Amino acid sequence: MGKRMAKFKHNKKRNSAFLYEVLIQELTKSVLSKNREMQSKITLLIKEYFSRDSMMYRELKLYHAIVHTKDTSILTAEKILNEVKNRHKGLDKKKLSSEQNKLSRRIRKFVTDEAFSNFVPNYKDLASIAQIFNNKISVRSKVLLENELLDKMSSNKNDEKMTPINNLVYKSFAKRFNEEYGSKLLAEQKVLLNKFITSFHNNGLELKTYLNEEVGRLKKELGKSFLKEEFISDSQMLSNAKKVMKILESCKDRKPDKEMVEEIIKIQGLVQEIRSNVN
Repeated sequence: MGKRMAKFKHNKKRNSAFLYEVLIQELTKSVLSKNREMQSKITLLIKEYFSRDSMMYRELKLYHAIVHTKDTSILTAEKILNEVKNRHKGLDKKKLSSEQNKLSRRIRKFVTDEAFSNFVPNYKDLASIAQIFNNKISVRSKVLLENELLDKMSSNKNDEKMTPINNLVYKSFAKRFNEEYGSKLLAEQKVLLNKFITSFHNNGLELKTYLNEEVGRLKKELGKSFLKEEFISDSQMLSNAKKVMKILESCKDRKPDKEMVEEIIKIQGLVQEIRSNVN
């Protein structure tokens, strides 16, 4: 049985990583709802308050150094954690606090006060990291929190489950596809949706990487179908498949966006249908 951790009052608005996640959640909502005005406002907030010379950006990178570390040795995890704490001591706390206060006020004014209630998947970890930066808690409590984080950083579990995301955002997007196609989304479609909604980080690097792999898989599946007699005999299906292949070929020269993700989701369904018919 693990020891129960003491509960601490966590100020969300003084947590750079949480504020960043809030903006990402709201940006995702604006993209899905095609609210260009809100999308522009949030993008400007991110660029202004998380520019490379801001204290919030520097603190965000320290949070990410911990939460993005998985499946490493306990020794490496300890070194990362210690280095993060040392670098955090070097931040200009007065400037950091000023940036956080200004951003919180602007989110409340230009976005919505309800944004602070958004579901953030790794909120517990972000709160724990905030506490290890806090010298007001007891030494024992800080050590226990650090041990909990080290366990997660050195965990060798390869969890392939979908990252929890804002339920309303995901359900509204998924519902539209369910209604259009009259069936539940395929596993690969769910994964792509999840990557799209959660991967605005690092300029969408995670989404780009996944799309590159998925497009390659889809092209391979279509290529196999071209060799099947049952498939070749259906001229309409063959013609459509060739058009789809051209779309997939064009993906390498396009910037991933909502329209592209929707196209790939449709192609995923088509490929599955083709495979079922051929089989």
